[in-house]
Amino acid sequence: MSTVESPESSLLSTLNADGSRKWIKPKPSRGRFWKRRRVVAYGLITAFSLIPYLRLNGRPLVQFDITVREFSLFGSVFYPTDTVLLALLAVSVFVTIFLLTALFGRVWCGWACPQTVYMEFLYRPIERLFEGVPGKKRKTGAWRKPAKYAAFLLVSMFLAHTFLAYFVGVEQLREWITRSPFAHPVSFLVMVGVTGAMMFDFCFFREQTCLVACPYGRLQSVLLDRNSLIVSYDPVRGEPRGHKRRKAKGDVSLKVVEGKTPDPADAEPGDCIDCHKCVTTCPTGIDIRNGLQMECIHCTQCIDACDEVMDKVGRPRGLIRYSSQAAIEGERTRLLRSRVIVYPLILMLLVGAFVMVVASKDGADVTFIRAAGGMPYFRVDESETSHIGSRVKIRVRNRTDAEVTYTFRLVELPGAMIRGIDEGLVVEPHKLGSAEVVVLVPPEEYGPRGQRTVTVRVEGSDGFGHNVSYSLIGPAWLGEAAGDSADERADDSEHKTDNTGTTGEPEGDD
Repeated sequence: MSTVESPESSLLSTLNADGSRKWIKPKPSRGRFWKRRRVVAYGLITAFSLIPYLRLNGRPLVQFDITVREFSLFGSVFYPTDTVLLALLAVSVFVTIFLLTALFGRVWCGWACPQTVYMEFLYRPIERLFEGVPGKKRKTGAWRKPAKYAAFLLVSMFLAHTFLAYFVGVEQLREWITRSPFAHPVSFLVMVGVTGAMMFDFCFFREQTCLVACPYGRLQSVLLDRNSLIVSYDPVRGEPRGHKRRKAKGDVSLKVVEGKTPDPADAEPGDCIDCHKCVTTCPTGIDIRNGLQMECIHCTQCIDACDEVMDKVGRPRGLIRYSSQAAIEGERTRLLRSRVIVYPLILMLLVGAFVMVVASKDGADVTFIRAAGGMPYFRVDESETSHIGSRVKIRVRNRTDAEVTYTFRLVELPGAMIRGIDEGLVVEPHKLGSAEVVVLVPPEEYGPRGQRTVTVRVEGSDGFGHNVSYSLIGPAWLGEAAGDSADERADDSEHKTDNTGTTGEPEGDD
């Protein structure tokens, strides 16, 4: 025989007793914290919408161009080769989140998370515009529901296009919008997919994103401590719950001392009148009076609702307030503790390392790799000299804002030379240039294992100068014990196998 969980024992606040989803439509509590969050929310929405159009040093202020693998951040450009920089930046962001959580709890979730900002200050207001405020008379009319979803679609399209502008740029996005979908079907499907994801999230999934998909709430047990700032209900002051007559402000019988056990002789109920307004206003449907919970996003709606009730019944505000577990239980709050000291120290080291790496970056990134295909080396005879040639591909990333011509020459190696790029390699600003060259080295310069490390001096027309080391593969120098002369070993180089295992036959042999 199957059993049905009671509402009190449900695992999720959005779960009905029969296991079906409980749709949450919170009633807004427009108190002091709500007004402050509204200013922050609309400021963030404005910034999110304008940043793709802002430029610094001729570059987008923030852009993650995946197609060309360039990341513009506040005038600086980063590339996939900047692995250390990107890793330092990512770890710094995580440590900052850990520090803020240790100090202020889930302030990110309640005040700045896009899921909360758009859900509570964009989509829910639109919903209340067409359906009415929960708890009041519902607006009627068959046209209201289609009109609501049409408004949702327009907002989702705007957010989706703004989101894509961070990855493709406003110019490319403008071209996508103005052209026919048949002219760019792939990009059109991308726009449709992102818009559909926005509609699914904010029209259907909603608070489930915070409760099910986002792992941040589950990390509270390790990110918070007893002194972290959280939204708390004061059970000492609030219990026992029950209806009561209105008290005058300043009444000496009010139990307002934090952490103090009320006098047992005082039979009067606590300040909580059990109105459940803290529950009906919660966007995740929890009861804050049950203590710290994973579902609580610290949006402070319960604080505003409770303060309004306390004003009406003549009791002081703060029954639900920003506090800490230690303070609620009457313990001394400690501002300085181990994690509050360690996190800033780690963050300072990461930021310092990031600044040092950025400051040490040159105006170009130069990479030497073996050219694809063919033998790893070959013999070149010219008049009375012989060289071992190696095909090498040079890649130069110009990190400056001007066109630069790069030249290459071998240093500290007499008789060696580079051919194929005598006039230099011209690379446009913030572009990747490449060229294939032949590095010629005398046979006797190769070591016993057939390797020779050469140093190439790279110089740019903008004053850039850098030495790059590269290891060549050539004929092995085995000495006289092998019974071969240097010329015979050079001749044998034409019979060496390449990296694919195929044998290079001498030219002209049948």
